[in-house]
Amino acid sequence: MEKYAWKARLLSGMREEYIRRHREIWPEMQQVLTEAGIVNYTVWLSGNELFGYYECLRGIEHAAQVQRNSPVVARWNEYMRDVMVMDADPVTGAQPLLEQVFSFG
Repeated sequence: MEKYAWKARLLSGMREEYIRRHREIWPEMQQVLTEAGIVNYTVWLSGNELFGYYECLRGIEHAAQVQRNSPVVARWNEYMRDVMVMDADPVTGAQPLLEQVFSFG
């Protein structure tokens, strides 16, 4: 199983709105994540910095492909645009991969 991590920033004053939207995550978004083989998805917040982590049952490339081709993910990204900033790799358009430097267990 491959692991994936991402980071982003909340826009000023949007903490509560970001949390609310994730408490009310769309069922169709949950379905896309399931189809992508994503499990153990967690997001942490420190100040305005976000850190997300998930595991990919069918690999990172499969998870990325399912998300990239999903109109639901496109709608979710647009929906979240007014509360957060997520940098994108200029070549792939995806979040830049984070370098894993430690793992235990």
